[in-house]
Amino acid sequence: MSAALDSDAVQTPCLLLDEGRVRANVEAMRSRLRRLGVSFRPHLKTAKSIDVARIAMETPRGPAMVSTLKEAEYFAEGGVVDMVYGVGIAPGKLDRVSTLRSRGVDLAIVLDSVEQADAVAAHSVRSGDALAVFIEVDADGHRSGVGADDADTLLAIGHRLLAGGAELRGVLVHAGESYALDDPEDIAAAAEHERLAAVTAAQTLRSAGLSCPVVSVGSTPTARYARDLTGVTEVRAGVFMVGDLYQAGVGAVAIDDIALSVLATVIGHQRAKGWIIVDGGWMAMSRDRGTAKQAIDQGYGLVCDLAGRPYPDLILADTSQEHGIVAVRPGSQAVLPELPVGARVRILPNHACATAAQHNRYHVLDGDGRIHAVWPRINGW
Repeated sequence: MSAALDSDAVQTPCLLLDEGRVRANVEAMRSRLRRLGVSFRPHLKTAKSIDVARIAMETPRGPAMVSTLKEAEYFAEGGVVDMVYGVGIAPGKLDRVSTLRSRGVDLAIVLDSVEQADAVAAHSVRSGDALAVFIEVDADGHRSGVGADDADTLLAIGHRLLAGGAELRGVLVHAGESYALDDPEDIAAAAEHERLAAVTAAQTLRSAGLSCPVVSVGSTPTARYARDLTGVTEVRAGVFMVGDLYQAGVGAVAIDDIALSVLATVIGHQRAKGWIIVDGGWMAMSRDRGTAKQAIDQGYGLVCDLAGRPYPDLILADTSQEHGIVAVRPGSQAVLPELPVGARVRILPNHACATAAQHNRYHVLDGDGRIHAVWPRINGW
């Protein structure tokens, strides 16, 4: 990318998105999953933008996964009709789900308890809407889900759903503990464990005569390192589209793959302390410090020039609400660059989801590094 970014045309801090990198990241993932013989359901929880969704999805109508019902409603307005709402369903949200479905949106929901299944069954009876449901299966103790070997609960959920006229669409697994790994062999092993959990649960349901057409797995690291997806029908992943420093620390993306950055302006210096002050604080970057537990602590972000090239060991070392302190990484012999007041830098985020959530639009870069479009994005639930 050239340094021809027309940064003077926008106010800082603002969110930049390298369209070419997004497209390359998506195509690389699609190609990989095609070789493994599975379909791809992009998770749109990071992007939250119809323009990014249209790059990621196989068709303008889907498939896609969302993390909030507001996302589902927003993407439905943009013509997306094949979606999974990937957070365990709360009974109070079922009316919103059915409203979307009444408009022709095939929105499936996720649950992992008999109590939820009873609520869904009762709603299906009352509304006449045969809700499409995935049973979430726990592969690694990361968060939610029924144990893959808990046949009693799996079957109880399945039978309760069918008794109410709901549709058992399949099983869904998320190997969230893969985010704590950084060795490709370990991540490949996590991917295999994820696959086995999903396939085992699906077989339990099928052996009891219950339908389980979809076997869905996914996380960015396991999607990147899975070697065999026998028995799986689809893979979900999302943050890989834009990448971030945490995923780079895991090894799921490269620094050069990261498409998201925050443009900030130098507003002062504390030369005796070795600091450059910028107008990008935690309100622009988020409070996320996920890389602090990794081999390389990136502070609040990695500082780059306008072409997106990282300065040697230059990080956003500390933040307050609207101020960022740029400094050389502790222990490094790198030299603080000469950046006068008014100079602009790009800061790569620790966690793309958290940083993007601070902004309501992307300033989109073309192949020459110029802002050629502004794409809206949404927040909220």
